[in-house]
Amino acid sequence: MPLKLSLKPGEKFAINGAVIVNSDRRSTLVVQNKASILRERDIMQQDEVNSPARRIYFPIMMMYLDEAGHTRYYDEFSTRMSEFMEAISTPEILKLCVEISKDVINGQFYAALRHCRQLIEFETELLGDEPASVSAHA
Repeated sequence: MPLKLSLKPGEKFAINGAVIVNSDRRSTLVVQNKASILRERDIMQQDEVNSPARRIYFPIMMMYLDEAGHTRYYDEFSTRMSEFMEAISTPEILKLCVEISKDVINGQFYAALRHCRQLIEFETELLGDEPASVSAHA
């Protein structure tokens, strides 16, 4: 099933790791085959990886954008997820961590990112820190 992207003027997005910028007008793209696509609001830069939940999100994002080379990011994800789970005692957040881990193990990286945004939201509420990127409600 094709994916239809409606883009705002100047909106950035990544397809399989390549960053693309929309022109100065609204446009629509239709992607006919499987591709790893992230909108600008979901892309985290390395210098924005400044909290435990974001340290989980970043390697998942890299696995999603570079599925062929995902094994080099898996160890970082695994380490960061283990650290996070050791520090958290909230049952629903631990359950969410298990869901994210299952998504990653099954190669469902976009679903893992979607769940990880909930971790970022939890962390933001807990720490009172507004994320620099990666909308928790995307």
